[in-house]
Amino acid sequence: MSSVDFSKLIDLRYVKLVYQCVVNRFLTLVLVPLLIGILLEAIRLGPDELVHIWGSLELDSVHLLISSTLVVLMTTVYLMSKPRPVYLIEHVCFKPPPSCRFPASKFMSQSRQINNFDRVSVEFQQKILERSGLGDDTSLPPALHHVPHSPTLEASREESELVIFSVIDQLLEKTKTKPRDIDMLIVNCSLFSPTPSLTAMVVNRYKMRSNIQSYNLAGMGCSAGLISMDLAKDLLQARPNSLALVVSTEIITQYWYTGNQRSMLLANCLFRMGGAAILLSNRRKDGRRAKYSLLHLVRTHKGADDASYRSVFEEEDKEGKVGISLSKDLMAVAGAALRTNITTLGPLVLPISEQLLFLLSLIGRKFINPKWRPYIPDFKQAFEHFCIHAGGRGVIEELSNSLQLSAEKAEASRMTLYRFGNTSSSSPWYELGYIEAKGRMKKGDRVWQIALASGFKCNTAVWRCNRTVKTPTVGAWDDCIHQYPVQVPDIHRA
Repeated sequence: MSSVDFSKLIDLRYVKLVYQCVVNRFLTLVLVPLLIGILLEAIRLGPDELVHIWGSLELDSVHLLISSTLVVLMTTVYLMSKPRPVYLIEHVCFKPPPSCRFPASKFMSQSRQINNFDRVSVEFQQKILERSGLGDDTSLPPALHHVPHSPTLEASREESELVIFSVIDQLLEKTKTKPRDIDMLIVNCSLFSPTPSLTAMVVNRYKMRSNIQSYNLAGMGCSAGLISMDLAKDLLQARPNSLALVVSTEIITQYWYTGNQRSMLLANCLFRMGGAAILLSNRRKDGRRAKYSLLHLVRTHKGADDASYRSVFEEEDKEGKVGISLSKDLMAVAGAALRTNITTLGPLVLPISEQLLFLLSLIGRKFINPKWRPYIPDFKQAFEHFCIHAGGRGVIEELSNSLQLSAEKAEASRMTLYRFGNTSSSSPWYELGYIEAKGRMKKGDRVWQIALASGFKCNTAVWRCNRTVKTPTVGAWDDCIHQYPVQVPDIHRA
């Protein structure tokens, strides 16, 4: 008698689906039969018998009063301790003008004209661009379009005004919001922190109220956008019936590098113009028009030694060739920061079935066999959309593989990098805009924004879509969304 290969008869995927269905709906599966049984028993007894049973309980007015008071008190305490909602009414991303377009061919042409770069540095930049995942429609500020460059303070101011004023103008127009209605203003920009500040520039331009709470965040890297969200959330918890305007950008004019240190040259090759403006509210009436509600914010800071940052790239050989492989130390630190973040976020968002499997895996590795492969929770069960910081092709691929994401789930991040480049702290908002422009955002969908930065910081935000988002007719993606997704070549010749 031949043996039966049950693995061919039963698809293990369906076994896991049945397991997930049973565990995640355990209470429903228990309570529904119980309620049905109680209902059938009540029908069998009849109304007279039920009245007799109720009367036999001998409840007096004192018991009822105490019980009612206790219920009211507990309800009041719960409502008072419940945090205020944080709504995302609208967000707008900067769309660079055509005059700022900076294709790879122009980038390399200018690099060869700059005498500060030696031959090895030029070759290094060529190879980075070829493998970067950036397309030819990314943009750089006007001051960097000429040789020699003119990275002056005034030119940086002009870039700031172009990006910041553009997104705020569009946001106020789309939401029909008056500048004097804004109660809190947060602007984050890591590199450019002038005096007067960028927040002062915005307040003066839009004639905002003199008692507005304004915060200028600098030096926090590519995750500063979600750090700003965390600050805005805390401010909105402390002040009811308020509106908060958050502007997230990176001004790169004055910080264009003309030396030969590879980790610095990397920024030249990847960073591009960009910015976003987000309007938040804690007013209950805004819940009807808001696109999203904030569910969770998690911040993680994972320390690393300076060598991890100095050695962004490892040498592929010792014969003078240009090595461009990502430092394993740096990616290890990034992975550790993400894992720490996931450990905090997992219990908040994952279904019970995934938490149980993760716990069993942890116990097995601890007490049975340390060599067991750790179980990676399936975050696709918790989120419909993923916005991974478009810091570079290697970062997106590393995190996509770690989270076991399909090509479609990582599509927004890859296409954002291809179309706009690394726009630093604003990249998760370009990715959210991509999902909306594709018409994929439905009511009830959950979005996970992941931002990484040096330090090593890993910050995440979880949003729930309040209503099906109509495909926008105006925005950063409006004139090109029909072209995407595109196949990004492994090597793009500059």
